[in-house]
Amino acid sequence: MGMSWEDVVLIEEGKNSDEPTVVTVNCPDKSGLGCDLVRNVLEFGLYVSRGDFSTDGRWCYIVLWVVPRPSLLIIDWDGLKKRLVACCPSCLPAFYLNQLPDSSKPPPIYLLKVFSLDRKGLIHDVTQVLCELELTIQRLKVMTTPDGKVLDLFFITDHLDLLHTKIRREETCTHLSGVLGECCISCELELAGPEYKIQQGFCSISEAIADELFSCELSTRENRSQALSADVSNVKKAVITVDNLMSPAHTLLQIQCLDQKGLIYDILKISKDFNIRIAYGRISTSVKGYRSLDLFIQKDDGKKILDVENQATLCSRLKEEMLHPLRVMITSRGPDTELLVANPVELSGKGRPRVFYDVTFALKALGICIFSAEVGRHSTSDREWEVYRFRLDETRGVPSTSNRAKLDIVDKVRRTLMGW
Repeated sequence: MGMSWEDVVLIEEGKNSDEPTVVTVNCPDKSGLGCDLVRNVLEFGLYVSRGDFSTDGRWCYIVLWVVPRPSLLIIDWDGLKKRLVACCPSCLPAFYLNQLPDSSKPPPIYLLKVFSLDRKGLIHDVTQVLCELELTIQRLKVMTTPDGKVLDLFFITDHLDLLHTKIRREETCTHLSGVLGECCISCELELAGPEYKIQQGFCSISEAIADELFSCELSTRENRSQALSADVSNVKKAVITVDNLMSPAHTLLQIQCLDQKGLIYDILKISKDFNIRIAYGRISTSVKGYRSLDLFIQKDDGKKILDVENQATLCSRLKEEMLHPLRVMITSRGPDTELLVANPVELSGKGRPRVFYDVTFALKALGICIFSAEVGRHSTSDREWEVYRFRLDETRGVPSTSNRAKLDIVDKVRRTLMGW
């Protein structure tokens, strides 16, 4: 006899506005479940203030205390619940499973064409509408014409799996037209064709830029930029202790590091990619800007991590994610100024949520216009990266081409991405 689908995910909103919402997940366990759940929480613009994980290898019980980011006024809790339920292994009655998107196959890609008059903040406003409608940007091409118009090509997927319906497509275009107002010339939405494969071919990055962007070590320029956001000694500080004596069956990882947006997701992403099982975990609240995590873990064969080299590899990758989860730099692309943002993707191929939203939000706050933008992938020797490239319109918005002005742009973008 199966459990009620209503009990798989429970969401209890705080009684007061300053109280966190409690999200409880009670379902069969699977590899990487915690990462998948937290990824969706992050995608809805929520921050995990604390959490508890517990599993016996077959069944898990997860509690997350979440709060919305200050910029969010309304949260679609029902939409979040459906998304979280879809992450859980099948323990639901067939009639409810039929209401959830089929995650066993890649979602269809749709092409959204927005042709409009250009203005500051246009790209972010479109991105915000897509987030509100639970549409995810997979690829993007922004083209500005000499006469002050812009053609945005958004290759998107629908978490609700409803874009094949006329009403969903019309709702999206109507919502966009309403937000963009008189500057919107036309809005079209259709199933993507061969042009999507063309967009997948990402233009190459020079070796010098790639070496700096994807380096494990912070460059001198990035160290200076990090120091603008927080004391550099704090940014560099991430402590991981490996203990094989505390538990007879588990390796204990004790982690302390600077708090930042997506921290829990970054840590759980590494455990998922390394096929590590978290039998019990506790995420403590932030204290003076620091987070502490206690994770009792096992390898996928149910044994401790005793090999010293394996321990070192795991700790090294965790520290890299905690200290440097996103790469931000400004460079010259011919006569133009280009902003590059990169983040490593999961082995499953999923990129970090809301990166494009945060970058365009930061540029809008600075009053900087985007001349063109691209989203693509880049492979290094050991991992794949999602890379966002923004050509900034120096005729409008960019205060100057001085190094200090560029450093300020990098710092604002990084602050927004890290939630500082």
